[in-house]
Amino acid sequence: MDLNHYRFHSRWELPAGPDAVYRVLEDVPGYPHWWREVREVRRTSETEGVLRFRSLLPYDLRVTARLRRQDPGARLIEAALGGDLVGTLVWRVGAVPGGARVDFDQDVRVTSRVMRLLAVPGRPFFRANHALMMRSGRAGLARLLAATKPV
Repeated sequence: MDLNHYRFHSRWELPAGPDAVYRVLEDVPGYPHWWREVREVRRTSETEGVLRFRSLLPYDLRVTARLRRQDPGARLIEAALGGDLVGTLVWRVGAVPGGARVDFDQDVRVTSRVMRLLAVPGRPFFRANHALMMRSGRAGLARLLAATKPV
C-alpha cells in the first residue's frame, strides 16, 4: 500500500439547476469567494493556474491545475494536478429531482515533503481534513447558489 496515494470521492446534492452549478465550478478563479479553504487562485494561462488551499491542519498546499477537458454539454471538468499533489481531479454535474448532483473524484499522490514524512501517523488526519474541506465547499456553494437564485 502506498501511503502517499489518495483516492477521494465526494457527492453533493444541491437545490439548484445543474447548469448553474456547472457555471460556478468552471469559474476556478472565483472559488475563494465561496470556498473558504481555497485561499488563492492565480491563473497562469488560459488553461492553467496555481491554487493554494488549507483546511483545519495548519499547512498550505500549493497545486498547479491544468485543464485537460471541459465539456459544458456533459457538465464535466477534468484537470491534471502538479505541485504538492500530483494526479487528476474530475467534477461531474448531473440533474436530480429538485436540483443537481455533483460528483468530485480526485486521484492524487502527495509530493509535499512534510506530508510524506507524516504519511503513517498523518494519513487519518489528512483524510479527515479533506472531508471537512469538501463539506465546507458544498456549504459555500449552496450559499452562493441560494444568494444568486432568480426570484
